[in-house]
Amino acid sequence: MTTAPLPGNAPIVVQRGALALTLRRLLRDQASMAAVLFIVLLVVFAAAAPLVETWAGHSPIEQFRETGLSAMGLPVAPNGEFLLGTDQLGRDVLVRLAYGARVSLLVGVVASLAAALIGITIGVIAGFFGGWIDTVLSRTMDLVMSVPFLLCALALVSVFGPSLALSIGVIVFFSWTTMGRVIRGQVISLRERDFVQASRSLGAGPLSIMLIDILPNLSVPIIVYTTMMIPSSIVFEATLSFLGLGIVPPAPSWGGMLADAAANSIYLVAWWLVIVPGTVLLLTTLSFNILGDGLRDALDPKARPVRPRRKRAKP
Repeated sequence: MTTAPLPGNAPIVVQRGALALTLRRLLRDQASMAAVLFIVLLVVFAAAAPLVETWAGHSPIEQFRETGLSAMGLPVAPNGEFLLGTDQLGRDVLVRLAYGARVSLLVGVVASLAAALIGITIGVIAGFFGGWIDTVLSRTMDLVMSVPFLLCALALVSVFGPSLALSIGVIVFFSWTTMGRVIRGQVISLRERDFVQASRSLGAGPLSIMLIDILPNLSVPIIVYTTMMIPSSIVFEATLSFLGLGIVPPAPSWGGMLADAAANSIYLVAWWLVIVPGTVLLLTTLSFNILGDGLRDALDPKARPVRPRRKRAKP
């Protein structure tokens, strides 16, 4: 809420909406804006992977034994033909990086949304009804959190074989409990509020109260935690691919590229095989985490109000 002076020195009150204040806070956060810029560029880079392939003239799985490997059979460093160099099989790192970004973003977004949906549903039901329902669902979350991540992934891969769908399923299975715990705690604090009791007194059913009265008040933690679940999902996918449990080679993925660099310690003579995918993976997770923190601060109604910038007085 800001004031604007009138000719008679009588200020008027200008009401700003919650969305406008949120955007204004977010735009003032330089770190969040830098994170948004990187994420947008990464999305464009991933979406343009076929164009990058056409421009470079290299397929992500094509092996260039003559031009992509040195006379000693080692990867070639970044040059005019291969801007980010090649790997130990003579494949273009730039093109593989672009297609790997597609896999990471797809897994990160899809797995996070699916895990958030499951966690929100379980958390709202557990927190609203309480009693034995809360006990059963809470113990289920504790049980899921106690299962070793890598051991479960190894068991599933040994039965079904590595695949992108299996990677997403494993990540969702181990990620929804975080959202479930957060939402459960929020619902427990909301279910005894006056507006919920008023809805009950008017004859509203449990489903109506959960969807109309409680769920809209959970928008801030849902948005923030879903955003911050994306980098965790990306790291999980990279870990699975690094261990050979994720996407099936020779399809490119960032974790698979790091695994290829670690094979036979090839990174000792080809530094770009670790630096390029590792740096992009680090910046991606860092950007989503920074964006999540920025959204939390911008959406927090208790945050300090945004004040207009003061203009410097002219000499």
